[in-house]
Amino acid sequence: MQNSLKAILATASLVLAMIALAAAPARALVEIDINQGVVEPVPIAITEFLSAEGMGADVSGVVAADLRRSGLFAPIDKAAFIEKVSNPDVAPRFEDWKVINAQAVVTGRVTREPDGRLRTEFRLWDTFAGQQLVGEQFFADPQNWRRIAHIIADTIYEQFTGEKGYFDSRIVYVDESGPRNNRVKRLAIMDQDGANHRYLSDGRSIVLTPRFSPERQEITYMSYESGEPQVYLLQLETGQRELVGNFPGMTFAPRFSPNGDKVIMSLLRDDGNSNIFTMDLRTRNTARLTDTNAIDTSPSYSPDGNRIVFTSDRGGRAQIYVMNADGSNQQRISFGDGIYSTPVWSPRGDLIAFTKQSGGEFQIGVMRTDGSGERILSTGFLQEGPTWSPNGRVIMFFRQDAGSAGPKLYSIDLTGRNEQPIPTPNFASDPAWSPLLK
Repeated sequence: MQNSLKAILATASLVLAMIALAAAPARALVEIDINQGVVEPVPIAITEFLSAEGMGADVSGVVAADLRRSGLFAPIDKAAFIEKVSNPDVAPRFEDWKVINAQAVVTGRVTREPDGRLRTEFRLWDTFAGQQLVGEQFFADPQNWRRIAHIIADTIYEQFTGEKGYFDSRIVYVDESGPRNNRVKRLAIMDQDGANHRYLSDGRSIVLTPRFSPERQEITYMSYESGEPQVYLLQLETGQRELVGNFPGMTFAPRFSPNGDKVIMSLLRDDGNSNIFTMDLRTRNTARLTDTNAIDTSPSYSPDGNRIVFTSDRGGRAQIYVMNADGSNQQRISFGDGIYSTPVWSPRGDLIAFTKQSGGEFQIGVMRTDGSGERILSTGFLQEGPTWSPNGRVIMFFRQDAGSAGPKLYSIDLTGRNEQPIPTPNFASDPAWSPLLK
C-alpha cells in the first residue's frame, strides 16, 4: 500500500530539504497567468537526471509527463539539446538553452544512500535571467520514486504559476469489467496519472460513488453487499473499514464536510421525493436541511463549510441551488436550458462544476457561485460526474462515447482546451480526486 507522506516522514523514509542559492529569486521571471482564457505553454527543457542505476531517466520522465499533461508546459525534445549536462550542481550554459527557446531548464541526479534510500536532487534554472529558481533534495524509499517525481513537478508548477500543483494526488473510482449485462464493479485507486493502480474491493458486491475526504486519505462509498445500500468509511492507509449506516433511500454516497467531521447526503422518501440531511460522523446524529415535495439531491459543501450546493426539481426540472450550511436561504442559481446534476464546489471556492443534459447531449461545465458566467468545457454522448483537482484548476469526469462498450475517465482544464484521457485497465466511472498527499 502506498504510504502517505505523513507516514513516510514518521518512519524517516522521506525527508525534504531545501537547497537554495542565496541570490535565487523567489519567483520565475517567466510566469504563467493561468487566469487567462488561452495560455501558451512554456517551453521547458527537462534533462535526464544523472543516475548510476537508470532511475534518473524514470524520475525526469514522470516530471516531464506531468508538466506536459497540464497544458501549461511544453517539454522540449531531448534530441534538440545542445548541452549535455554532466554536473547538475553547476549552472548550465544558458546561451545553449536560449538557442532552442528553452525558457527554463531542469537538472538533477538520483543516487542511493548507504541505508538503501534514494536521494533525488533537482534544480530549476531560468535561462533568460541566468539564475537558479529553486533547488531541493529528497530522500525516499525506492518504491516511492514516483511520488518524488510528482512533488518535483508540483514545485515547478507552483514556481511558474504561483499556485499549488496537483500532481502528487490520487484518484479513486469504480472499475468496471465484464459483459454489459453483468458488470463487475470494484473500487480502485491510482495516482492521478494512472500509475500505481490497485483494487480496494473484490467485486463480489456492487460499489458506487466513492468520495474523498478533503482532509484525510479516507473515502466514503456505497455498497450493496447486504442487498441494501450501505455507506462505508474506508481508511486508505490502514484498510480499516467502518459502516456508517443503512440508507435504503440513498442513490449516491455522501460527501464530506470540509473538516471531514460530517457527511451530507440525500435520502429518498416513500412518496418519491428526496431531501438533504447531514450526519455527524462522531455521534451519528442526523439533521435535516431541506423539506420539500421535490427531489433535492447531490449536495456538496463549499470549501469554507458555510454553504451547500445541490440540485432540485422544485421548479419543474432539475436546476442548481445553493443554501447556507444550516439549510436556510435556499436560492436557485442556474437558469439555463436543460437539466443540471452533480454540482461540485471547487476547492478554490470560486466555481461550481456540474453536469448538464441539453439537446440530447451531456455537458461538463462550470459557473460562478452565484450562477453567472456559465461555461461548457466538454460535450459528449454520455458524460458526467465531475471532480476537482486539489488546486481547483482541472476537472476529471467519465464519458461513454456513442457505440462504445463502457465509460472511461478524462480530465479537462478550465480553459476547455486541454482534454486528456486517463489510462485505466478496464472501463471506469465515478472518479473522485484526493487532496494533495501529506
